[in-house]
Amino acid sequence: MENYLQPDINTVASKHNLECADHIYRIRRKNHIRRWLWGLLILLFLSLFLPWTQNIQADGKVTTLRQEQRPQEVNTIIAGTIAKWYVKEGDIVKAGDTLLQLSEVKVDYFDPKLLERTAKQIEAKQLASKGYAQKAGTATSQEAALEQGRKLKLQSLENKISQQQLKVNSDEADVQASQNELTSYTRQLNAAKQMLDSGAISLSDFERRKISYQNAVAKNRSASNKLLQSQQELGNLRIEQLATVQDYTDKMAKASGEKYSALSSAASTDAEISKLENQYASYDARRKLYFVTAPQGGQINRANKAGLGEFIKEGELIAEIVPDRIEYAVELFVNPMDLPLVNPGQRVRFVFDGYPAILFSGWPKGSYGIFSGKVSIVEKSIHPNGKFRVLVTEDPSDRQWPPQLSMGTGAKGIMLLRDVRIYYELWRNINGFPPLYYKPVEDPKKSKG
Repeated sequence: MENYLQPDINTVASKHNLECADHIYRIRRKNHIRRWLWGLLILLFLSLFLPWTQNIQADGKVTTLRQEQRPQEVNTIIAGTIAKWYVKEGDIVKAGDTLLQLSEVKVDYFDPKLLERTAKQIEAKQLASKGYAQKAGTATSQEAALEQGRKLKLQSLENKISQQQLKVNSDEADVQASQNELTSYTRQLNAAKQMLDSGAISLSDFERRKISYQNAVAKNRSASNKLLQSQQELGNLRIEQLATVQDYTDKMAKASGEKYSALSSAASTDAEISKLENQYASYDARRKLYFVTAPQGGQINRANKAGLGEFIKEGELIAEIVPDRIEYAVELFVNPMDLPLVNPGQRVRFVFDGYPAILFSGWPKGSYGIFSGKVSIVEKSIHPNGKFRVLVTEDPSDRQWPPQLSMGTGAKGIMLLRDVRIYYELWRNINGFPPLYYKPVEDPKKSKG
């Protein structure tokens, strides 16, 4: 049965010293897999002590820090129809260049001489206002003349009253003198009657005394009548004085009423002038709005309307302008858990879409094709996507950003934090701790110094 057993190939090759067996089966070659395995394990262990830069990665896109440098919509203020296009999509325009011309669609502004007719209305109203102002000035002058005339008239009446008062006083003195004289003649007449009865005087002497008495009575009555007449004239002068005051008061009130009426009409006309001037300015401004101009320089994109005669509503989008002078920034969206680690002035590394780069997030110095920036603004309100928005601007002390950047270009940001060992970073990620979980303890001696 041993004859039927085949010998081992290795035994046969060793017995007959076959070199071909060494080349085919390599039975005498040593295996180094165990050495390589230990070497890789040692190398992996040593790599755990290599430095690693903690970072926060966030996606975003290129924008600008200033809102007036972002793509701007050009809207029409008035409604109208397109009469003529002056630009096309892709054209580069300057601030103030005409984009298109509109035609009027409202009946109220169809009149081609609307501004001229409104200007004539303003001139007519201005002439009317001047007329009312002159009328008010005339009424003011009339008031002054009436006041002067009243003073003169009242002064004249005062003089007459004073003169008449003196005359009344004089007439009262005459009446008193005639009364005294009448009293004397009355006493003489009574004495003459007694003397006539006793025969001391003759009848002719009595008659003479009687005539003298009657003359004294007549003179007393005349003086009394003259006094009454003087008193009546004095009363008439006082009545005339009151009538003069009333007359001039009525005239001055009428002149004052005319003055204020003229002033009121002038003020009303001035209000109408202001309204017409406002309308004129509105008409003039509306005519200027027929030509839609570029608010700033840039490239025309997204023309919303195309055909001539196409109707455009008020405030409707006409086209979009991308400004040619842009201070680029990158907006990143950070998770709420990473927000406390982001501060203004913090350095950020970028990889822009379309620009080749070799990125090592933990070794930023070993990366290639990346760009630097600094955190400029950290918003405190959450974005609709559930993250917080961070704006990053270019770092002037590092490599400049590509001039070919465009608004909306995608960017991946890496915010650099503290340098740690790889084993610590692995331990932190396994436990789910955030970066900078432990803050370094400051040396009290250094803090005091």
